[in-house]
Amino acid sequence: MRKVFTFATLILCIESSLVASSDMSKFLRPIEVPYPQNNVPTLERVELGKLLFFDVRLSKNNDISCATCHNPKAGWQDSMPLAVGDEGAIGSRNTPGILNAAYQHHQFWDGRVKTLEEQALGPIQSNVEMNLSLDEALSRLNSIQGYVELFDKAYPNEGITKDTLAKALASFERTIISSDAPFDKYIKGDKNSITPEALEGWKIFSSDKGKCLNCHDGFNYTDGSFHNIGLNTDDTGRFNVKERDAWFGTFKTPTLRDVTKTAPYFHNGSIYDLFSATDVCAKGGENHNVRNYSTAMHKLNLTKKEIEFLVEFMKALESPDIDIKIPTVFPQ
Repeated sequence: MRKVFTFATLILCIESSLVASSDMSKFLRPIEVPYPQNNVPTLERVELGKLLFFDVRLSKNNDISCATCHNPKAGWQDSMPLAVGDEGAIGSRNTPGILNAAYQHHQFWDGRVKTLEEQALGPIQSNVEMNLSLDEALSRLNSIQGYVELFDKAYPNEGITKDTLAKALASFERTIISSDAPFDKYIKGDKNSITPEALEGWKIFSSDKGKCLNCHDGFNYTDGSFHNIGLNTDDTGRFNVKERDAWFGTFKTPTLRDVTKTAPYFHNGSIYDLFSATDVCAKGGENHNVRNYSTAMHKLNLTKKEIEFLVEFMKALESPDIDIKIPTVFPQ
C-alpha cells in the first residue's frame, strides 16, 4: 500500500478548444508524493539521504557521489552522452534525470526495478559507476560515528544496513519533484504565462497532428511504458530484463518536464539538442524497420516551424531549479 504526504483534489479547466476534454487537471503534478509504507518520509530520513547522495565516500576511490551523475545544476543529469563512472569507465546508456522519479512505477531505462529503494543501491555497486561493494559501503558508513548517530535517529534500532541505506537515499530522492512550470500556471488560469508559440506547440502536441500524447501523457508527460522508437542502436533494452518479444529494443518513455535541462537525449545520448530530438520523433525514429517497432510511433508531416512550436511548448514545461543547499560538510 502506498501512502502520501498530503491529500488534495485538483479540478481545473481551460478552453475546450485546446483539447478534446476541458479537464486539464491530469497535466498538473499531484500534491501527493507516493512512498512505501515501510519508509515513511521524515526530516531526519530526508536529511540523511541528502548527505549520502552527495558523499563521495560511497564510491571505490572516494571521488564519485550520486550527485556526480545526477547533478542538481544540470537537471539532475550529467550532460554527457553516456554515464562516466569509476576511473573514467564509460557506461552503456545515458544518465536519466531523476526529477519526479517518486511517481514512476519503474526505474532505469529498462525498468528493471520498480522502487527508488531498489534503484538506490545499483549505481553504488556497478563497476562502471561508483564501483563499491555493498559490504565495503556499509563497513565504511559503520566506521563513521557521525553516520552511526544519524542512522539511529532516522531509523531507530535498525542500524546501518543495505535496507536503511537504500531507504535513506530514496527518501531524499522523493523530494526531487517539479514545481509550477509556465504551462502549469497557464492551466491554472494565467493566460500570459506562456508565449503564443508555446500555445501553438501545445495544440500540435495534444492533437492528432503531433500524436505526442501517445507516449507523453499526464502530469509527468510520460505513459510510464516502454517503446522501441526506431533508433539505430544495438542495445536491446528491456529485453535484457526478460526475453519477451514485446520488450525487444524498448526503453522507458522519459518525462518531458525539465527536458530543456537534460540534453543529450535518448537512452544512447545520441542527440544533442531538443529540436533534433523532436525531429527524430516526428519522423518516426531513425529506422522504421526495426524489430518490434512501436505502434505509438508515426511518421508525421511536420514543418520546421511546427517542430519549433513543439520545442517552445516543451520550454514551457521547465520549472525553476529546486532550491537545495548542497552539503559541503559531511559526518565524521
